[in-house]
Amino acid sequence: MKNTIAVLALSSFLAFTACKKGEAKGEKIEKAEQRPSENFVVDSVKVNESVKITDSLKLSYTSKLLVLPSLKDKKLLDSIYFQNEKIKDFSKSGLQSYLENEKNSYFKSMKEDNKDWYSDITSAQEWYSSSYMNLISNTNGYMHIRYTGSSYEGGAHDNYGFSERVFDLKNSKKLELKDITSMPKNKIEAILMKNINKINSGTTDGDGEVKNSEMLLVDKIPASDNFYFDEKNLYFHYSPYEIAAFAAGDITIPVSWEELNGTLNAEFKERMKIK
Repeated sequence: MKNTIAVLALSSFLAFTACKKGEAKGEKIEKAEQRPSENFVVDSVKVNESVKITDSLKLSYTSKLLVLPSLKDKKLLDSIYFQNEKIKDFSKSGLQSYLENEKNSYFKSMKEDNKDWYSDITSAQEWYSSSYMNLISNTNGYMHIRYTGSSYEGGAHDNYGFSERVFDLKNSKKLELKDITSMPKNKIEAILMKNINKINSGTTDGDGEVKNSEMLLVDKIPASDNFYFDEKNLYFHYSPYEIAAFAAGDITIPVSWEELNGTLNAEFKERMKIK
């Protein structure tokens, strides 16, 4: 059952280890990014509840969804709430009701499907599932939302992950990499490998900081759809274990507009005012 719940947590976002290091790093990255436009209407709904299962075990469930009343296109909204396919009502009350149902389902499944081995837990533990949608920026008609998810159900550590999605509000669609650049993915991947250490994780050992490149688990870093951008760079964000050892945490690799020079989509370049 632990595996089943882990899969549910992953589909709800990405599974993720809520260690202090990961949280602090995420905060640092967000501060460097553009803040949401003051003219964009955004609200949110949230649930946060805990229940005691045994004398030693507590379960907690936290989830936050954005409410975007300015957006009416259903296809776009389906893409924005891609991790929650059951959502049919995108109003504030509809999203709040959805979260309440998800919370109740989580507690019910955890109580019923794991009860046979709860008695084996003798030390105090708190297991949890959490997920968040955060609006990072809304600039030039491009809306960047960061989705984070975390869970812990026993074991050595929590699990955590990120999903970055940018939405083209002008054209009512999720932005794809091909909408930004025509550079072949193998060439982007070569740049990613070259830039792997430009934003290091902050991981240290007895000899000082450990470079991201020293913890890689792959021979090639994929140019994934987990990207976002600002006025200077395109950023690719990788969750723990995706390309490197868990100790590296999540890794963000920048690719400058200069490195993509000559391959940028004309509309994108104009809207972002890239020279």
